[in-house]
Amino acid sequence: MTNTYQNTRGERQEISIQFPPEDEEFSILEELELLTVNIRGYASQIQSTGKIVNKDQAIEKLQAMVVLNIPQIASFYFGSNGNYEQIKSYIRTLDYLRLLMLEYLQFQSD
Repeated sequence: MTNTYQNTRGERQEISIQFPPEDEEFSILEELELLTVNIRGYASQIQSTGKIVNKDQAIEKLQAMVVLNIPQIASFYFGSNGNYEQIKSYIRTLDYLRLLMLEYLQFQSD
């Protein structure tokens, strides 16, 4: 994930110019950063301990973090017509990691 994100640097710079925040609280990139921090945090806990403290709360949060339900990200993802493929790949990978962790936690016995 880290390498994939680092590879999007050029696209992120261009996105920050082409898609400035309008009336939203956060820009596209800020929304993506928030998701990244949350999802990586859960992934780090699972990787180091094999579980997550407050599993039920984590499941609820992961279920609510549907990447393409965030209007700025969805608008960007579906409206950029073949551009920014590296960042789009990162978005898909981030959501896939979210789904994998969700499945892992849902099937993990207490």
